[in-house]
Amino acid sequence: MNLFEYQGKELYKKFSIPTPKSTIIKSKSELQSDHGLSFPLVVKAQVQVGGRGKAGGIKVANNDAELNQFIDDILGMDIKGHLVESLLIEEASEIINEYYISFTLDRSEKKYLMMLSSKGGMDIEEVAENSPDDLIKHYISPSVGLNPPDIEHAVTNAKLDFEYKDQLIEVISKLYNLFVDNDCDLVEVNPLAITSKGVSALDSKVSLDMNAEYRHEEFQKFEKDIPIPDSEKFAKSKGLNFIKLDGSVGIIGNGAGLVMSTLDVVVEHGGKAANFLDIGGGAKAETVTAALEVLETEDDVKSVLINIFGGITRCDLVAEGIVEATSGKELKWPITVRLDGTNSKEGLEILEKNKNEKIKISGSMDEAAQIAVKAGQ
Repeated sequence: MNLFEYQGKELYKKFSIPTPKSTIIKSKSELQSDHGLSFPLVVKAQVQVGGRGKAGGIKVANNDAELNQFIDDILGMDIKGHLVESLLIEEASEIINEYYISFTLDRSEKKYLMMLSSKGGMDIEEVAENSPDDLIKHYISPSVGLNPPDIEHAVTNAKLDFEYKDQLIEVISKLYNLFVDNDCDLVEVNPLAITSKGVSALDSKVSLDMNAEYRHEEFQKFEKDIPIPDSEKFAKSKGLNFIKLDGSVGIIGNGAGLVMSTLDVVVEHGGKAANFLDIGGGAKAETVTAALEVLETEDDVKSVLINIFGGITRCDLVAEGIVEATSGKELKWPITVRLDGTNSKEGLEILEKNKNEKIKISGSMDEAAQIAVKAGQ
């Protein structure tokens, strides 16, 4: 679950991580005249998408008149399809230097990964591509943790301001504790700034692992404040792992790894996935039917790719689900199906006996992605 900036900063306060004084509002009437904040103030749209500054979703107000104007301008704004329903209003900082830091899990290394750069304020992908030497990567064994000497070494290699070494070590250590103690998938601060008041986390990007929800009561509180698309609510009610994306090729697969690989292959053929939809292992006919029903609620889907590699999942049951969901219906989009693994022969026979002109069968993931992308153009 991806948190809003203000929610991430609530966690900062829990771990005593310095961040500007602020307040969150959902309407102008919620801003008290004695709000206790000192101008200049930064008015920040709370949306779960990048580029809000370029879209006009971040403004600096120097007085009450500007503050009221910017609140009117930004509340209700559409930023890349995300409606601004809340604003974070915080005291502006006098910035001396901007840095980047993040913690995540590198599954291939089976370790946590800290990334640190002196090029804060920029997209980290741009830094990695154009200035790779300015991005320091430090792997952390979960059984050992992150020690001050390791942080000092990373700060030195990243060429951060050594005058603030002790503060940086303290804040970075607290960010790591936040990452681990809250079972986070990601903690990213861009920028982590040197200000006139010292080191401060000026932004917040936090993603929580909802598999650990049972250990954290506050997860439910955060989730209630995050708008969830109707399709995701419907998918959750059906027990499906669904995430809405911004492409046009609907993806259905079994297993997170296979679905992620399918998304990548679609991109390789010039397409873009409309969603991540994992029906899981052991999926039965009704599961596949439910998955197709979820995609029917998505207006952006132009074609559908069903990619199944049967292990526990039986391809014949998947095929039965496809037939059940599509028989006698006028399909909204063409469907490309790739079945391989357990009972794939039987599954293909079921589809052959119940032919539908809008359903194409493919023998490989690469070919299926190519067909699906072309069908959705």
